[in-house]
Amino acid sequence: MGLVRLSEGDWLQAGPDLEARAQGFADWPEGVQITPEVEAPARELAQMLGAEGALHEAALARHEDMCLLTKTPGDDQYRLIGAAVAWPSDWHPKDKIGLPLRALHAPIAGYENQLATGVDRFMETLKPGSIYGRCNWFIAATGERRWLALGDPQEQFAHVTKENAGEALFIRSERQTLRRLPETGAIVFTIGIYVEPLRALNASNLHYLAKAAGSLVRGEGERRGVGAYADTLIGYADAQEMKNKG
Repeated sequence: MGLVRLSEGDWLQAGPDLEARAQGFADWPEGVQITPEVEAPARELAQMLGAEGALHEAALARHEDMCLLTKTPGDDQYRLIGAAVAWPSDWHPKDKIGLPLRALHAPIAGYENQLATGVDRFMETLKPGSIYGRCNWFIAATGERRWLALGDPQEQFAHVTKENAGEALFIRSERQTLRRLPETGAIVFTIGIYVEPLRALNASNLHYLAKAAGSLVRGEGERRGVGAYADTLIGYADAQEMKNKG
């Protein structure tokens, strides 16, 4: 899972752009999806964050999108009971609400065989007061925070060349955190979105990214559309390396 333990002060980003958050939800109201079970944990979360209301208000008050998961008697897995997501990375909360963890992650290559058991165990044993985080990355052909990829990846990245990749490709990172609410026992999953053009990366990170794109497992690479941009990204990284050496 690649999780690291976080302090309370490192849980969420300080100084969020609240105007951008409000606009994000106004532009995409379907990003808020809830079930009846979410009421109590959502209000607990909002109170923890000093916000009045429930899940939507909690997410409006911070930089991060927020999801709530719980496991009720009779469930064998945690389920998504609420989502307030202004800036998704190619997913729709309406398609995921109410689903158990393994169904939520079904599109991710290797999840069932390699990660599902460990994730289930982590969720079961997570204690209130403990906070864990991880980061992942995507390459997108847009710098918009809300990324809903549509159509053939070859078409999405058709305009990108190794000469313009620095401006036409965007590295999209999700800073994800997990913690358990002390009263209701629900788990809060937060997603902080950060987007930068490829040219903003330093040489070391650019080299790492090109290497990672070229070595993704087949199934996950297909899901992310890597085949549509990998050669261009690697060519750009090589050109930048040569430029720095020169």
